[in-house]
Amino acid sequence: MHAMNKEKNIIGICAICLMLVSCSGYEKLLNSNDYEGKYQAAMRYYNDNSWSRAIQLFENLTLHYRGKEHAEEIAWYYAESLFKEKDYFTAGYQYQRFARQFPYSNRAEEASWLSAYCKYMDSPDYSLDQKRTKEAIEEMESFVERWPRSVHIPELNRCVDEMRAKLMKKDYEIAYNYYFIEEYNAAYESFKRFLNLYPEAAEREDAMFYQLDAGYRFAINSREDKQKERLQQVLNDFERFNSNFADSKRLSAAQAIYTKARAALTDLEKAQ
Repeated sequence: MHAMNKEKNIIGICAICLMLVSCSGYEKLLNSNDYEGKYQAAMRYYNDNSWSRAIQLFENLTLHYRGKEHAEEIAWYYAESLFKEKDYFTAGYQYQRFARQFPYSNRAEEASWLSAYCKYMDSPDYSLDQKRTKEAIEEMESFVERWPRSVHIPELNRCVDEMRAKLMKKDYEIAYNYYFIEEYNAAYESFKRFLNLYPEAAEREDAMFYQLDAGYRFAINSREDKQKERLQQVLNDFERFNSNFADSKRLSAAQAIYTKARAALTDLEKAQ
């Protein structure tokens, strides 16, 4: 048993020594001017799935080989290494850069697709800021315009649908939060925008009802010279709700809002 443990220790020490020698050789190469050696090593690391090491070497090589032999390969495998390391933000930038630098490359279409796809992969949860999501949708729409027959179109449509659903959920939550904190003007305008942007939304009935209620609450708390116009809008909004959701479980509540708005409008007209 003692001999076996001793043998294991020796193997472990040897492995550490080899690792240290390997690291030392890698650092030496990284800091050298042997660019051809760096290129060959970067490709070996990439093919061995050692992408973090490949990334450092490709990054180091990018400037030196600009406009020279290997430039396209370096740019492509640099982006690929970043993608495989799941650094989607940087990978997307490098794929986009590749497509611009090598527009006639047989990889240009794939680079453009992966640039957009990286933005999709980097799109955050719906509760967070959706700037990246919107950028991804815009880039995917641009991709379709340039390559309408691409094999990636079905996957692209799936990604866009998923991101639109995320934006839809975010926009509905924003509108409802305004309603919840009694910012009725902001709620009304946010629900209006939501309804215009997402005609297919499952929350459309609720959104239209909350818009109606927010509009009424905003109207009756408005300046007297604004109330008539805003109460009339409430009546119009009710007619639209009734037309779209005649069987709604919220119809009786919507009718109550309509009745109050009609009574308030009548009182205003009598006072004039």
